[in-house]
Amino acid sequence: MTLNNKLGIADSVELARAEEKISKKKAALLFESGRLDELEAGTYAALAEIHRTLFGDIYDFAGEIRNVNIAKGDFLR
Repeated sequence: MTLNNKLGIADSVELARAEEKISKKKAALLFESGRLDELEAGTYAALAEIHRTLFGDIYDFAGEIRNVNIAKGDFLR
């Protein structure tokens, strides 16, 4: 079972690999662009923007407050 994702990946191992690859590239872009310096540290808005940037190409819920519990592996989020 995997989280619903924009990539259409149903295999959890494949999704984890794609998530890692994409989010690492997006993290590098955040650092290189200077965008992190523009965000107010420790605020919900900053955390939501970072999450949206890292995972927005993968999940529709990226950067949003979830209204349902979801699990990934044995970890309930």
